[in-house]
Amino acid sequence: MGISLKPKHLQLYKDVLLLLVKYGHGDLVKGAPIIDDPLDYGAPPPVPPEAKELASDLEKLGPTFVKFGQLISTRADFVPPTYMDALARLQDNVEPFSFAEVEAIVAVEIGARLSKAFSEFESTPMAGASLGQVHRAALRDGRPVAVKVQRPHVRERVAEDLEAMQEVAQILDDHTEVGRRYGFTSMVEELRKSLLRELDYRIEAGNLRLLGEKLASFTKIVVPQPIDDYSTGRVLTMEYVSGRKVTKLSPLAKLDIDGEGLAEELFRAYLQQILVDGFFHADPHPGNVFLTNDGRIALLDLGMTARIDGALQDQLLKLLLAMSEGQSDRAADIAIRIGEPKEDFDELQFRGRMAELVANQQNATVSQRQVGQEVMQIKLIAADTGIRVPSQLTMLGKTLLNLDLVGRTLAPDFDPDESIRRNAAEIFRQRTVKSFNSGTFFTALLDTRELIEKLPTRLNQLLELLATNKLRLNVEAIDEDLLMAGMQKVANRITLGLILAALIIGAALLMRVQTDFRIFGYPGLAILFFLGATAGAAILIWTIVRGDTKLK
Repeated sequence: MGISLKPKHLQLYKDVLLLLVKYGHGDLVKGAPIIDDPLDYGAPPPVPPEAKELASDLEKLGPTFVKFGQLISTRADFVPPTYMDALARLQDNVEPFSFAEVEAIVAVEIGARLSKAFSEFESTPMAGASLGQVHRAALRDGRPVAVKVQRPHVRERVAEDLEAMQEVAQILDDHTEVGRRYGFTSMVEELRKSLLRELDYRIEAGNLRLLGEKLASFTKIVVPQPIDDYSTGRVLTMEYVSGRKVTKLSPLAKLDIDGEGLAEELFRAYLQQILVDGFFHADPHPGNVFLTNDGRIALLDLGMTARIDGALQDQLLKLLLAMSEGQSDRAADIAIRIGEPKEDFDELQFRGRMAELVANQQNATVSQRQVGQEVMQIKLIAADTGIRVPSQLTMLGKTLLNLDLVGRTLAPDFDPDESIRRNAAEIFRQRTVKSFNSGTFFTALLDTRELIEKLPTRLNQLLELLATNKLRLNVEAIDEDLLMAGMQKVANRITLGLILAALIIGAALLMRVQTDFRIFGYPGLAILFFLGATAGAAILIWTIVRGDTKLK
């Protein structure tokens, strides 16, 4: 792939080159990877100034690079821990765009001016993100809503940035060792898919509806529902949720809530999403998890979701249970089945590092156990020892990492491993019920109906064959004629051998009988027996050699 000479691309090449020069020889590269340290339960290291500068530089380059920073912040094999926290700041700290642009975009998208569509619309955004910002408003009937408006011209800019980033990534992968090691092309492709989904707010509206249906039985979990008549591809209007970020709660406020119960409810909700429904909110970072005024947990911003198929769900449930029970050999076996071992797979090293990981997890205190960190470390160990793991495992690890942070904020002594064991039976029951849904029931019913319809005809045909003695069974077995012929050959050779042996023994006995009939000075009858035995032996040898040659 060549270098594009578009002016916008040239500017981006310069920006990327400056980033590589500025950070390529510092801790960002020297600190990675962290694979050799399976679990570090010490205090988090301080964020260096260079990490904060990297976050600021990415922010200045625009929404595509902000999202790229968020993406690599989850790559523990690529980014050292000191940089991950700084890049996480990119989640919700972006400069807002003007209210005049908000008015123009909303008017074009919903086909009406703000004053006609809403009774109130606050000009100052509640929150800003890399792709859009959220404003508080009220519908004409007085219902409070939150309106998410996409940044102007962000789609065109993202398309340009991704095209240039793809070219740079291809060059790095082809010509540098770090590119071949980490695969920047696949990172950019993953970023492209994620951005295309997030840029279409209709997909997020559908995600809100689906997740709301799936979690309807969780009384302490709330998912704001979209207002369809006020939502398009660039504007998303949803129910307003009044509350605070869980990480912004003061120690005094935490005393007024049931932190343990909320953490358990949230973790159980995610276990159901991941292991039963196969559809989960993949970005529960603290900015997207609110504590409502009535003491519930609100899940916001469903632009990033993921799906897991049934086979992988079964393996993940087994893996989480094995890890929580401290069964390192079983966990290693399951991890190998989940992934795809390469030719250079080092199974001995993989099992040894898995045993070390499980031992560290078992020896950790309750407040130190992190399921997300364990899943990410399994992925890193697998990649380092020669196992290719599915991409869903990376997304799952990132989700659980964020969930660990939220759960620990709500209840410092919450034990995720114990929660997994506690909810395993209910998860299994739900998966069993799901496997016997209406679709599979009616399929089995149709098969049964077909069997019943054809059963009388088939029984009549069977009875007719029995009555006329025409029933035949075709058995695929050894050819009996060939088997009997072979046994006869063996028997004939044994018989001939016995006769020849008798002739030789008889000739030896006759050698002692003195007669006038002599051949070569020896008793004639004995010599005749010897000659007959010699001729018979020669014929037997010739027959055996000829027959075995033909058979071969």
